[in-house]
Amino acid sequence: MARLLVRALIPDALPGTSLDDSMTSPLAYDRIDRAGSDARIRLNSMVVSARHLGDPDASRGVEITYVRDGKAEKVRADHCVMACYNGVIPHLCPELSNEQQAALMYGVKMPLVYTNVLIRNWTAFTNLGISRVSAPGMYHTGVNLGRSVQFGDYQPSTSPDEPMILHMTRTPCAPGHPKKEQHRLGRADLLATTFETFERNIRDQLGRSLAGGGFDAARDIEAITVNRWPHGYAYSYNTLDDPIEWALFAPDD
Repeated sequence: MARLLVRALIPDALPGTSLDDSMTSPLAYDRIDRAGSDARIRLNSMVVSARHLGDPDASRGVEITYVRDGKAEKVRADHCVMACYNGVIPHLCPELSNEQQAALMYGVKMPLVYTNVLIRNWTAFTNLGISRVSAPGMYHTGVNLGRSVQFGDYQPSTSPDEPMILHMTRTPCAPGHPKKEQHRLGRADLLATTFETFERNIRDQLGRSLAGGGFDAARDIEAITVNRWPHGYAYSYNTLDDPIEWALFAPDD
């Protein structure tokens, strides 16, 4: 979807005309932020402030401050869409009322880790007759063979003798604490955990889970990518910590 959106906004940045070729066409990064273009996409630019120009009740424009290459820059426009996590909006928009700020900050997103592990083949899975492993008590709670995504020339692995990407999931938490506090503690855990810790746990877990099928972590693991989302899944209500009518989706929710 992101690549198709770029193509719709800046057609010559992503050659092609179909969904299939949107997956394999190289993106021309030098064309997405050109002066004079109707649409410009500015990467590596973190917004730190969004304010009305003048009195919010009578303003006809906004001013956005963002940081790029260590320097603050500003841009003005008639309108602004805050397409980001609700919890950060009160920090970006101090003009919001206290009630709005409290509402936006109510939910605390669940920290999440999606780990991709490239293995040289997946014969261990076929030898064991499985496609996934559920492991509630281990570092990653689940591991499964990569999804069979097919778009034009983009084709998945079809033979057990071919390389495969394994998908592993981890949701760090702190049992015994209220849900929101668990999410905050899990986020702190993600920020403090080294890549080496992830790697050692991944090698240990895959070795223990797949050794019966002939898997050898030292031999078969080619690469590891750890994707950390301190603010991952959206907050969901529960009957222990939230208003009961919210948790049970009452009609007046």
